[in-house]
Amino acid sequence: MADATNHQVAIVGCGIIGRTHADTIAGRPDAVVTALVDSDPAAREALAARLKEAGQPEPAVYDDLAAALGAADISLVAICTPSGTHAALAEQALNEKKHVVIEKPLDVDLTRARRLGAAATRAAGQGLVSSVISQHRFDPGSALVHEAIQVGRFGQLTSAVATVAWWRSDEYYASAGWRGTWAQDGGGALMNQGVHTVDLLLWFMGRPVSIQAQAIRAAHHAIEVEDTVVATLTFESGAVATLHATTAAFPGGRTRVSVHGTEGGAEVEDDLLRRFNADGATDDVEVGPGEPGHHKAQYDDILGAIADAGRPGVTVQDAIDALATVRAVYIASTLQRPVKFLDVLEGRYDDVDVSRGIGLPPN
Repeated sequence: MADATNHQVAIVGCGIIGRTHADTIAGRPDAVVTALVDSDPAAREALAARLKEAGQPEPAVYDDLAAALGAADISLVAICTPSGTHAALAEQALNEKKHVVIEKPLDVDLTRARRLGAAATRAAGQGLVSSVISQHRFDPGSALVHEAIQVGRFGQLTSAVATVAWWRSDEYYASAGWRGTWAQDGGGALMNQGVHTVDLLLWFMGRPVSIQAQAIRAAHHAIEVEDTVVATLTFESGAVATLHATTAAFPGGRTRVSVHGTEGGAEVEDDLLRRFNADGATDDVEVGPGEPGHHKAQYDDILGAIADAGRPGVTVQDAIDALATVRAVYIASTLQRPVKFLDVLEGRYDDVDVSRGIGLPPN
């Protein structure tokens, strides 16, 4: 592997998210993109040109990851392909002794995710770092809320509200063949747009115990998956939460996570801290808004973990928990009854066809 201060990165998937990773790496003095992998020659050549225009060395381009791993000088692989391919590609990279960063979600299939979890655990024993993008954990406001919860500044947590109210047009779903499909997107508003908010909810509140939900296609009837979902979660602490995600909220609203406790609470809206009461005070504690987090902050964390042989801020197991929560929502909607989170996590519902549980709103 390359020296930890000169990371050589392969980006697998040269679409929108691949460009985000490439731009982030191009802005760093300690990393360079050495390889681009995409089966679409136009996509990979366009990203190579973008990097050159940014003053970066021209990366090698490949049709598939195996070719890149066999030919290019790579220490870190960034997986930016459609969601349903993530786990298999990440496992392939780990088997070749490469560090791995995976764009959200970890995958769309819990069986593949569990297998990757085991591979990541084995790889950690060999000094390899695996992480999954959940950049909003690195927003200053979210980090402050998490720290306050950890030290008990909100008292006993009682409830939380998480909502993602976005709009996506029919043209958005038609723009790529994998969008809005169970096989590659793995779900709709919750899996694709809402998984970051699910991760924040779990980061704040802990693992859920039970989940009940209703998922529907309210506005986008050409897709397979849901565009609107509402769920209630009960956590190990006894606290409860509501979770709402939609891509049928024209023209598009805000993303918000509120947490409430007996001595305070907080609200993060569109990545910024909007309210923060703590230690029994009735007035907002004065907190600077900071800048919203993005991939740069998480790459700081990931590359720092590689350099220090440490644990990244977002682990594969964290991402498995978020994926299991999303799947639990879909299962609860399909079965029309509450389900236990651990039963979903451990595979007791792996045979449930959740596509049967996503329907039109009632008349």
